Amino acid sequence: MKLEIFSDVICPWCYVGQARLEQALAARPAAQPQITWMPYQLDSSLPEEGRDRREYLLEKFGDVSHFDHAKKQLEQIGRSVGIDFQFDAIQRTPNTRRAHLLIARARRESPAHEAAMSVRLFRAYFTEGLDIGDPEVLCRLAADTGLTADAGRAALVDEELSREVTSLQDLVRRWNISGVPTFVFDRRFAFSGAQPLEVFLRALDS
Repeated sequence: MKLEIFSDVICPWCYVGQARLEQALAARPAAQPQITWMPYQLDSSLPEEGRDRREYLLEKFGDVSHFDHAKKQLEQIGRSVGIDFQFDAIQRTPNTRRAHLLIARARRESPAHEAAMSVRLFRAYFTEGLDIGDPEVLCRLAADTGLTADAGRAALVDEELSREVTSLQDLVRRWNISGVPTFVFDRRFAFSGAQPLEVFLRALDS
């Protein structure tokens, strides 16, 4: 089975979706789908250096207190799947283009490296509050997942890798994907959102 996951590493529901997928795969060890993490940017218009998170949310959405209920809900759901959301630790909203380049570079090593890089980026942002748009931070994260810091640094300026990511991002428009996470199974059927575990299990069993 081929599984393509459209996701952004600053999307909390994508992190929850990844955790639920891992639960489903643990329950179905024979499934072993071929997984590709597809690049999606929630806001590609962000400057390369990102924005102060509070200023960005105020400008984009208005009163940030409107998110208090959603944050509490996500914190509760996160605990149920082993995620420690620390929203107050996040200081910047990054442009995630570089993060997606790093995931694509990890994919060249192996599917395991790609998955590890995706999870490391989620945890760095949502639990550790790191600026995952910062090249030096990204190089450290690359080293955490088995790449060298030099390989991570080279990935951020690799033109071939950049074209690969752009090509994958084009699928978002061609397939009319309007939200993440979106899980596409064998290009036959798909679902969006961090669905309950039972939904993932049914998809793996199909």
